[in-house]
Amino acid sequence: MLLHQQFIDIAKKFSKKKAIHDFSTNRELTYSRALIACLILTRFVKKMDSGFIGIMIPTSAGCILSKIAVLMSGRTPVMINYSTGAEHNAKYAQQKCDFKTIITSKALLEKIECPFVDGMIYIEDLMESVTTGLKLQAAVTAALPGSIIKKLVHSGDEEDTAVILFTSGSEKDPKAVQLTHKNILANITSVTPVFNFRSEDIFMCTLPYFHVFGLTVDLWLPIYHGMTMLTYANPLDYKKVCTIVREQQATFLVGTPSFFWGYLRKSVEGDFTTLRIALTGADKCPEALREGFKTKHNITVYEGYGATECSPVISTNTPKYNRPGSVGKPIPGLKIRIENYETGKECGPGEDGRILVKGDSVMKGYFNDFEQTSLHIRNGWYDTGDMGNLDEDGYLWHVGRLKRFVKIGGEMVSLVKIEGILEKFLPEDSHCCVVEIPDAKKGARIIAVTTTPLDEKVVLKKMTKYLPPIALPKTFVVWETLPKMGSGKIDFRTISEMAREQLTRKRDDKPTAKTI
Repeated sequence: MLLHQQFIDIAKKFSKKKAIHDFSTNRELTYSRALIACLILTRFVKKMDSGFIGIMIPTSAGCILSKIAVLMSGRTPVMINYSTGAEHNAKYAQQKCDFKTIITSKALLEKIECPFVDGMIYIEDLMESVTTGLKLQAAVTAALPGSIIKKLVHSGDEEDTAVILFTSGSEKDPKAVQLTHKNILANITSVTPVFNFRSEDIFMCTLPYFHVFGLTVDLWLPIYHGMTMLTYANPLDYKKVCTIVREQQATFLVGTPSFFWGYLRKSVEGDFTTLRIALTGADKCPEALREGFKTKHNITVYEGYGATECSPVISTNTPKYNRPGSVGKPIPGLKIRIENYETGKECGPGEDGRILVKGDSVMKGYFNDFEQTSLHIRNGWYDTGDMGNLDEDGYLWHVGRLKRFVKIGGEMVSLVKIEGILEKFLPEDSHCCVVEIPDAKKGARIIAVTTTPLDEKVVLKKMTKYLPPIALPKTFVVWETLPKMGSGKIDFRTISEMAREQLTRKRDDKPTAKTI
């Protein structure tokens, strides 16, 4: 089974049901109308270059339909991040994957002030060129049995690449991840029983589809089950999202912790009454966030863990199995191995090591990058680059990226652990990030970035109860906000660069950091 074939089956089964309510354009589509629209777009895409087709459209009906149409035409969609550096990302994708055509939105480019890039085609122009004849032809085709429709569109194999997604680039240049139909479908079928997903669920879809979290969980998962998708292109419009959830009686909301903080602040009593599941991922969920939702809405926020290369879900807490602070139990069908980062031997319960994953959700590989693929996939095991442990009960505890560990005085120091301790002593609504920068004398210096000023000496004294002296931040800096990726993840790369620049300014500059 292929993803677009599943869509055809679902569209025939739930033809009159609302498939998409696009709140950015106030447009509603039944599954039947969505199928007709996809068939029309497929005719246009078939006239474009074969191979890869870029898609740079916000979370909307237009993006969903374009994604399906590209697959129906036998092309492979390359999802492009438009939230930060859209022009650069578009050209980077074209160069990395050697293609030209990008389906985008004229309204989007105007809004984000992105110049036209050679090869771009506006979806608005495509829709304006739809004739009555095309509509009739598509409607006639959509009325045929699903088995016949599937023969009229591209078939292919489950091992074919279903999408190219780029890694976040929060640490280095993005890699092009190839996910197959089998990868994504395996992930969906694995998470379905743990959350008891069903066609009656209503998904609030705000995450961008250029991010795997959004693509699988906010697009293919609801389509797979024939759910209704409530799409809204701006996850930062917290009040609007809360209003949609309440008025449309959404049952599922997923996002990063930074988005959930916004929903917590802007929500009022009754906004989340209909939610069955509120799930965070991509970054560590602070205890204060869980407590905030429990106190204000009597809702349990569950935390999960995943990776672009794993389609993405690796483990998750659920209503049945929930251990706050952990990232839950591995989903069915996936194996997890915790491996000592120096010896390569398997770790025992509670012992930190590299997190390795094996299963049908693991990617085909990085496009045109045999070296990186070989470094990350060994004997079928994908090395996530993350550190963690499995406890006696099978819960996975994520303790940070291996690159977010610093070796000081011969000891491995977790920056994530330092952040967790520092968060205990922050004022309400304050956030922090801990990074390391090179130090000529000691090799590395730990820097704490906070969004509110602190009495550093008092905070450090409290932190000494939990951390050894070598793990205490040596410098505190205060910024109004913490830089984030378009997905809502903290941008550690940018923070490290900004902190390094700030702390290496000339002595006659106005001091902005205090060294302890």
